[in-house]
Amino acid sequence: MLDSDEDFVLLDTRGDESYESWHVRGAKHFPFDADESLTDDRKAELDSLVDGPDRVLTICAKGITSDHFADEMSEAGYEDVAVVTGGMEAWSQVYDSVPVDTGGTAEIVQVQRRAKGCLGYVVADPESGEAAIVDATRHVSEFRAVADDRDWEITHVFDTHVHADHVSGGRGLAEELGVPYHLSEAARERDVSYDFEPLERNEVVEVGDVQLKAIRVPGHTTETINVLVNDEAVLTADTLHVESVGRTELEFSGEEAREGARMQYESLHRTILAEPDDVTVLPGHVNVTSDGEFERGEPGDPVCSTVGEARTTYDLLRLGEDEFVDRLTSGDHEKPPNYERVIAINRGAEAVEMQEATELEMGPNRCSA
Repeated sequence: MLDSDEDFVLLDTRGDESYESWHVRGAKHFPFDADESLTDDRKAELDSLVDGPDRVLTICAKGITSDHFADEMSEAGYEDVAVVTGGMEAWSQVYDSVPVDTGGTAEIVQVQRRAKGCLGYVVADPESGEAAIVDATRHVSEFRAVADDRDWEITHVFDTHVHADHVSGGRGLAEELGVPYHLSEAARERDVSYDFEPLERNEVVEVGDVQLKAIRVPGHTTETINVLVNDEAVLTADTLHVESVGRTELEFSGEEAREGARMQYESLHRTILAEPDDVTVLPGHVNVTSDGEFERGEPGDPVCSTVGEARTTYDLLRLGEDEFVDRLTSGDHEKPPNYERVIAINRGAEAVEMQEATELEMGPNRCSA
């Protein structure tokens, strides 16, 4: 309905803090409790918000309070009221699959998790029909659907690092398909407790005739890799975003903060920006504003740039090393919710059920500096 510009009002019944930190694009705030009645005073307040479209949708965290609110609205005389089933939990599981044209022989599909801004990839050789998955979220059916729709066979699964903002589905997908699951060899230093096929510096994995090279880029985390696809594109994870860079203080904090920032600077300038200008940059995240908008671009459009664009136009990348380190280590950046628990799950130290994972991941990613 949002994408087709349908005429409706979306009312978010959650509390002030929840609404202000994260809501669906265009949602209006009308806090309402599960045991509250729609009094005359509140109906007058509501009438001022529902001014125009006849169709009204209600949303809350899980679809419970908003269902009660919809009943109250119907009893008060509103005729066309519907509930967003599953609420913001369901909204956090909406995906878009977006082909990316890099001008090369590989086919790349960017899988966008709309509400969180997580970006994963399906990379394929269309001639052989072989494909690799990079940075799959736990909703692996979204990634499998991309491959199935194109008759691609998934032969490898990668995670670029131990993620802090979402529960990875990569290892489970690889086990389900019986294919290799790859992390950097340095992931052993993060106490990863499960088996994986380690990637050494500059090691190449072949997917048909497409070459995926593992590039070591410590900074966001010690074990982070980026994936160079032929010489066409680089999947930059949380090393380089569109018009920003990945934060470093989730692993490196306190006395190590400046060391992590220096690693990020070196990885950016000596590795990623050393690639040719026309190489497409495909990041692992895009910032989602509190108003539910992509900070760069629109959902359903590729989130990308080029090495040349990054080198010449990104303010952070035009700073000297000391200035860069100062910028990354200054201020108090909000951490992703439950990030320590999410990291523990992605290291294999803890297990989690699907419903609990949904609650742990609520809210947009906060991976950008």
